[in-house]
Amino acid sequence: MIRSVWIIAVREMRDGFRNRRVVASTLLLAALALTLSLIGSAPVGGVGASRLSVAVVSLSSLTTFLIPLIALIIAHDAIAGEFDRGTMLLLLSYPVRRWQIIAGKFLGHVGILTIAIIIGYGLAALAMGLTAAPQESASRLAFLNLLGTSIMLAAAFLALGYCVSVVAQSQRTAAGVAIGIWLFFVILYDIALLGLLVVDDGRMVTVGLFNLLLLANPADVYRMLNLAGLPDIGRLSGMVGIARDVTLSPAALAGALLAWICVPLLFASVAFSRRQV
Repeated sequence: MIRSVWIIAVREMRDGFRNRRVVASTLLLAALALTLSLIGSAPVGGVGASRLSVAVVSLSSLTTFLIPLIALIIAHDAIAGEFDRGTMLLLLSYPVRRWQIIAGKFLGHVGILTIAIIIGYGLAALAMGLTAAPQESASRLAFLNLLGTSIMLAAAFLALGYCVSVVAQSQRTAAGVAIGIWLFFVILYDIALLGLLVVDDGRMVTVGLFNLLLLANPADVYRMLNLAGLPDIGRLSGMVGIARDVTLSPAALAGALLAWICVPLLFASVAFSRRQV
């Protein structure tokens, strides 16, 4: 059972690294991470924050926009693409269950994005000189937290992409819906939330409701986990004021991000098991 999942995951990783879109996305992520880290170190002397704190803020913003897009691009054709190419019938002819196909493909894609994030942000970390300044230990922990939560954010949007890929009847439809999901969660949701807060002016949106609204968006959960923890990072990112109104602990935020991985993936597995071939 586990062996079947592992074989599918390895095959998916091998095929993924042969894909020019995956290679180009990895190179783009590495180039942007390195550029933001080097450029972001310029204002350190003026704000009194460590170079690494500035890098965490810059990379968090990059992750929020780019990682979900890459994840959805990779995941949207995981199932729909197999049906369009006619290879799903061959895959289902083997003694493997449908949930194993979902699990194996998902693990393979998570592995691809994990390697891409480690390479991209690892180059940025080397450029920032992580081995220096012992007093920056808190910033180092923030950077490690950035790596872990970035992988979780990628997994969450991969799971959402799998939901689309299972339900969509064609790869083109899945691609369109995937872009719509990215626009909604990464751009439109926060604009609508900000508009709601301005119009409401504190009358109906309580702290509890505001917390729930943040949890309803994996991108916002990621932002709170990375940009509101340390004083330097919160000050640089402008998240200090928001953090005062959020009563959620880091453990609760991490649990919410984990739920954004497990629930859509479970839905995708159940939907795939009921899909007619």
